[in-house]
Amino acid sequence: MKKYSINKGIGASVEFKGLKAQYLFYFAGGLLGNLILVMVMYMAGVNNLICLAFGLSTSGYLIYKVFSLSKKYGQYGLMKLQARKYFPKYIISRKKVKGYFNRNLKLRNYEKYS
Repeated sequence: MKKYSINKGIGASVEFKGLKAQYLFYFAGGLLGNLILVMVMYMAGVNNLICLAFGLSTSGYLIYKVFSLSKKYGQYGLMKLQARKYFPKYIISRKKVKGYFNRNLKLRNYEKYS
């Protein structure tokens, strides 16, 4: 029986066969979902060859996609890409320039006396 080592040092993320962090969970969840879908298709009476071809093709695509995402974005890149949607593209400020200087003067006077 083959033994697969999962090496996790202190402060390091889990890595298995090149997949790191969240990609490992995407991979396992995708394969589990694919297995359940193929079992439902088989129980519904779909032809065996169609179930087999569908299962192999979707598994192959899943493996390709997860490894390419892992290689392209790295350990935290995909989360950063998702978080980018929540940041504004630009900030509009309609305050007059004089208002910024007054605020800074008040702040400096406060720091001086506290």
